[in-house]
Amino acid sequence: MTIVTLTTDFGFQDYYAGALKGALLRHCPAIQLVDISHAIKPFDIVQAAFVVQNAYMEFPPGSIHLMGVNCVYDPQFRFLAARKDGHFFLAPDNGLLALLFEQLPETDIRELPAPAGQHFPVKQSFAEAVGHLVSGKPFEGLGSPAGPILHRISLQPVIMPGRIRGTIIQVDNFENVIINIRRDVFEKNAKGRPFSLFFKRNDPITRLCQNYCDAPVGEPLCLFNSAGFLEIAVNMGKAATLLGLKVEDVVEVVFEG
Repeated sequence: MTIVTLTTDFGFQDYYAGALKGALLRHCPAIQLVDISHAIKPFDIVQAAFVVQNAYMEFPPGSIHLMGVNCVYDPQFRFLAARKDGHFFLAPDNGLLALLFEQLPETDIRELPAPAGQHFPVKQSFAEAVGHLVSGKPFEGLGSPAGPILHRISLQPVIMPGRIRGTIIQVDNFENVIINIRRDVFEKNAKGRPFSLFFKRNDPITRLCQNYCDAPVGEPLCLFNSAGFLEIAVNMGKAATLLGLKVEDVVEVVFEG
């Protein structure tokens, strides 16, 4: 049974997520649908890429991952299919795929046929593409070669002598604050030196924790989360609210010596 995951900004209040699931099951009754998230902020392809990037590898090869985020329709709008690491990805051509994967050969990207006269075209495009893949037909038979796809500039940390300037890219459901500094980048620049993590007007954090409970209840801390990103948290508290932090705020790691 093929697993099909869904990540959208449709929310739970309206019929969109349910209608998409219905269309998929009507085309392919035997698939297993798995919700990754329908709570992506409206139009937020950065959040969508982050969520899918850290979830898809937990699924078995051959899984199909649908990403219905920022599906703003105009005459030039198109949907894409891509393959990577033995998985398949369906998404609008709005920069999401380029944020998800830095490099995708053009041979691994197809443009899906454009549904005509559809108010909610993602249903038809995704359902037909899933049906094609589930039936065992070749990936190359999905539409036509896509050619160049849309790219968006992704926020990268700025590396300077003795410091790293990062940006908050996500606030999770627990209001932990995730920064675009990966463990390997941190360690390469730290070289074992002590550090201070500065953010807003708060006192700097000067040590890495392994777990949230390594700090007293109510105290801020930083650690590398399971996805390998630097994170600011408060033990049993809401870091974003308590520390006045939000997405796109700048933080800075300063190394001693």
